Amino acid sequence: MKRFGMMIRLKPGSEEAYKRYHAAVWAEVLDKILECNIRNYSIYLKDSVLFSYFEYHGSNLKSDWSKMAAHARTQEWWAVMEPLQEPLATRKEGEWWAEMEEVFHID
Repeated sequence: MKRFGMMIRLKPGSEEAYKRYHAAVWAEVLDKILECNIRNYSIYLKDSVLFSYFEYHGSNLKSDWSKMAAHARTQEWWAVMEPLQEPLATRKEGEWWAEMEEVFHID
């Protein structure tokens, strides 16, 4: 299992819409997340900054990411979310959400 922390900003005025959409995430999107071996997924919001945490329980992350990206309903969801979000300028090339470095963990 690999833990992920990621972050992104919301554009001004987008917080309520973002929360409204996430109060009723499309079932097909949730199913694909689980099918792609993602568990224990949470998104937190503070001052227009989103922090996500999830655990990857698969054995081929690249394949699962590709499977998710190819899923039509997930693409539709991302098309709705993208205009609400503002990626960090410091993110790595190819990232939308910026992956964070884990500096501490205790079970």
